[in-house]
Parts: sequence; structure tokens; C-alpha cells
Amino acid sequence: MIPSDRFGQFLMVDLTGKNCRIKSFPDPARPFLGGRGFNAWFLYHHLKPDTDPLGRGNILLFSTGLLTGSAAPCGARLHINALSPLTGILGSSNIGGYTGAWLRSCSLASIVVTGAAAEPVYLYVHQQGAELKAARDLWGMDAFAVQDRLAQIHAPEKIRVLTIGPGGENQVGFAAVMTGKDHAAGRTGMGAVMGAKNLKAIVIAKGSHKHLPADTPGKKQAVKTYASLVRDATEFPFFSRYGGAGYVQWVNDFGIMGAKNYNEVGVRDISPIDGRQLEKKIIRTSGCFKCPIQCKADLVMDPAKPDEISTRPEFEPVINFGPKCGLTDMTAIVRLDNLCNRLGLDTTSAASVIAFAMDLEEKGLMPEDLKGTLDLSWGNARTMETLIHQIAQGVGLGKVLGRGVRYAAKKIGGRAAAYAAHVKGLELTAYHPNAIMGTALGYAVSSRGGDYNNVYASLEYSWSKDQAIAEFGTAEAVNIHSTTAKGWLIKKAVVTNILVDCLGLCKVPVLSLLKSFNLEPEIALVNVLAGTNFTRQELFDAGKKIAGLERKFNLRHADSPLIDDLPDMFFTRDSNPSGLTRNSLIAMLAEFYEAMGWDKNGVPPEPENSDHEIKIQRP
Repeated sequence: MIPSDRFGQFLMVDLTGKNCRIKSFPDPARPFLGGRGFNAWFLYHHLKPDTDPLGRGNILLFSTGLLTGSAAPCGARLHINALSPLTGILGSSNIGGYTGAWLRSCSLASIVVTGAAAEPVYLYVHQQGAELKAARDLWGMDAFAVQDRLAQIHAPEKIRVLTIGPGGENQVGFAAVMTGKDHAAGRTGMGAVMGAKNLKAIVIAKGSHKHLPADTPGKKQAVKTYASLVRDATEFPFFSRYGGAGYVQWVNDFGIMGAKNYNEVGVRDISPIDGRQLEKKIIRTSGCFKCPIQCKADLVMDPAKPDEISTRPEFEPVINFGPKCGLTDMTAIVRLDNLCNRLGLDTTSAASVIAFAMDLEEKGLMPEDLKGTLDLSWGNARTMETLIHQIAQGVGLGKVLGRGVRYAAKKIGGRAAAYAAHVKGLELTAYHPNAIMGTALGYAVSSRGGDYNNVYASLEYSWSKDQAIAEFGTAEAVNIHSTTAKGWLIKKAVVTNILVDCLGLCKVPVLSLLKSFNLEPEIALVNVLAGTNFTRQELFDAGKKIAGLERKFNLRHADSPLIDDLPDMFFTRDSNPSGLTRNSLIAMLAEFYEAMGWDKNGVPPEPENSDHEIKIQRP
């Protein structure tokens, strides 16, 4: 077990009672490691059944991982959880930048927010404690403007800000939490929970605490060794140069990209939106705290307008606003991505609900009274921009789409549900489930609903056949069209992914560049910096335990039976290169449950009982 002083303290914020208290990290939570694991433990033990996600009874957590803000390279991540207003199950999102490291510099590992403020407020966290401040003048500002204003208010302090935009204020189901202009905790609507609590922003002033510093020769060498591993990775030069957007050509050529609301797999010509073309638009690059990759970039799209600076989209926004919506204009994609960031909206869900609307229009299923004067033909960038504004404002067709594709399909009625691409209420990401079997299973079992990044099963196409044979007993595990051994492969991905979130590391270096699904370099780094002696088995047992706790949380809070499945649309279309069937999915699910040690219905064994609950003031 990790010594308690490695975790730090956490901040309890009662918005209803207007008080902030610092508490010691609870001993029963230590086996859950921190970050995502601590959040799962806390919510499981403290969130009442039948809680309204947008009511004051919901609990919102911001937690650093064990290595966040430490000397570890790539240790910048902050994990955010609450009951999701979009899905009704575990809301879960992750954000980079500097806020997690700044929180650690104040000797804090987590912020736990309860209740709701009567008027808009922001939370100001500093080395001496925390306080709530009036935010009425900030309400209505977009996410960029509020950060600029808070920087003025708190000058000359060095601060970082987590904030919502109009999307969160208006409680859009997929409202994001933003820091900077291009770091978003987008998925599952954590921004809407902030908005419902009248919490406009969290300001974190840089403190002087050094979390797990490299203060001995051995620790300095461990940090240097890990940084060298990342820099020496085969894909490091490419990712550092082009960012995630540089892989759009690859995903199309590989044959796994969803297009036109998943009616198609891939597009004939991807070159107009190949992210590599944005390199010539870059004016500066940046990245997260202590990350050697520096994969973020500021762009000037029009040389005649050098003051109009945009940020480079990531992999998912390019595909979701592009092929998923039939748009082939890269300048428009950049504009739409930046607009979502400014308004505080998850780009994946925003693009997905727009693609859904366009699909219904093509099929003659979009009601005229909802459509109004909008031209919903594929790839209409002007309409897409209008819809993004409508979604953020909660007006017109955007009011319906802003509650997610599951709600919109039910509201529209008729055959609309047949074209709603979601799992458990969360819109799917870029990969087409008919084309890649591990991702298809991952969508079905992800603890936050249909999402790739919550499972991150890149080992399915990045591990060698020899690695697959050694780990799973068959090379078919890394055949993307085969269903063989996918239950075991996704168990590996799920547990590894959870552990990376608990450590506070970024998945790009760990799982994409290093392909480190056994976490051997990361365990070595943790053991040196934190003074622990984790074995791989011990760490993976902890990750499996956290997965079970998230599953039990969902079984308790889902407002209907929790079903691991994919939409019918993926079993009835001709575009099915892998031959995915409902029977093959059922077989993969059974194998996954077995691998996880759950029963045949996907129910984990009861977690260890703990009578240690942190008393919180109930609203």
C-alpha cells in the first residue's frame, strides 16, 4: 500500500454552506491509488441512489493521479467524475494542461464539490487554502474570455483555470470543462454539472510544494530514463510534429474510420483534411506540464489575418466534424473545433448529434418543425456552426440535440432511434465498430458509455503477433477483424487504461508511443519517485478492483437495466467488413466477463466493505 503522505490532502467544497475544508487522504481509499480510482471509491461510498445529475445532491470530483505534478515526464492529468447528466451513469473525463500540477503545488490531490451555490461563484485555490468568490460578472462569458478576465483579476499571481462556457451554464448534456484554449474534459457532461452547481470556474494559484521531486541521483536517473524512452519511441517525431491530427490519413487507409454517421467506413479521398497539412499554419507549439512531446499548436489559418489565432484540432474532432458529417473543408473543421472549445462543448458529441440530424434529413425523417430553415445536407459547414450555437444556447433544434443523440432520437420518434449511434447514452467516437472488433467490444463495455479513449485498445493494432501469442495465446487477438480473444484483450486495455488515469499520466506516450500495456517502465518510475515497491501483479489487481467498483456504481445508478450492447444499426448494414453479429458480440462479452472475474450477467463480486466514509454535509 502507498504511504498516505504520497497522496496529499484533498479539499472539500460545500457550495450550499459556502465553506471549504482541507482533509487528509482517507486510508481506505489508498488501495484505489488516486485520480480516477479515488473518484470511483468516493462516489461509490457517498453518492445516493436516485440522485439527480443536475441537482445539488450530485458530487463533482477533480483528482490528480499519483504522479501528477511530480518530476515524472507526462504527469499532468486531472480526472473529473460525477453522475453524468448525459448518460445517467458514471460521468468521467480527463484533462491535461497545468491545472493538475498547480493543484499539487498547493499540497492538494483532489477537490470534492458538493451542494450548489445560490448565485454564480468561482473557487479560488491557493497555498494557504481556498475560498469562494462571486462570479456574477463572469456568468455568460465564453471559456476563453473568462480565463482572460480571471488572469487580470488575479495578476500578478501565476494561475491556471478550469472553467465552463455557455454550454455548461445552459446545462447542455455534453458540456465540457476547459483549461487554456485547447485542453478539454469533454466527455459525459461534467461542464453541465458545474453549471448546475453555479460553479463557473476553479482558479488555482501556483504554490511552492514539490510533489515527488527528483531530489536524489537515483530519482533523477529514473526521470531521465523514462523521458528518453518517450523521445526514442518510433512515432515520437511524427506525433510531436503533427499531433493527433496527423493520423487522419492512417485511420482512413487502415479502414476503420466511421463516415456519414457510420453509414460508411472511410472516405475515398481524405487528403483535403489530412492533418499534416496544418503544419504550414503553425506559429507556435506547446504542451502539458513536463511533457516532452509538446503536441499542441497555435495556427494562423489566413496569412492576411495574423491576429486570428486558432488551435490545432486533435484526431477526434477532425474525423467527427469531417467524415462523420461529410465535411471536407479543413479550415471549417478548425473553426468548428475552436468554436466548441470557446463555448465549452464536447466536440465528439456535438459533431455526432449533428451527423445524426443530417442522416435523418437524408432519410426524410427530420421533422420540419424542428429543422426550420436549416439546410441539413451533408457537409454544410454554415449549418453546423449555427447548430453549435443553438446547442450552447439551448434553442431551436439545438435544444433537442443538446441533450444527446439518445434523447433526440426518443424526442423525434418514429425510426430515428435506428440511426442514433450511442452506447448507454454516450455518442461513439471515430472508429467504426463494424471494422475493428476490439473497439466494438470496448464501446459496449466502457464504464462511461460508447467511447474509445476510456478503453484505448490500441494494442489491438500496435502489438506484434508474438506479443499477442505470449499474452493471449493466439495471434488472432491482434487481428482487428477477428473476434478471437477479444474479451481478454479488452480486459487488458480496460485495466491498463484505468491505471494510467490513476497515475496521472497521458495515454499518448504510455499507450500509443511506448505501447506500454504492461506498464513496466511506468511501474519502475513510480517505485523510484514514490518510494513504493509495486509489482506488476499488485498494480493490475488494483486496476481490476477499480473497474469492478465503476461497474457496481453503474449497476446501482442506471435508471434502466445496464446492458452492454451496440445499436442495431451496426448489425443491419452492408458496410460490415468484419462480419460483426449480435451472436459474436455476445460471445465476446461472455469472454470479457470471464476475464474480469464477473458473473455471466456482468456483475462483479461485492467490493470489500468499508465503514470509513467521509462525512459530507447533505444539501
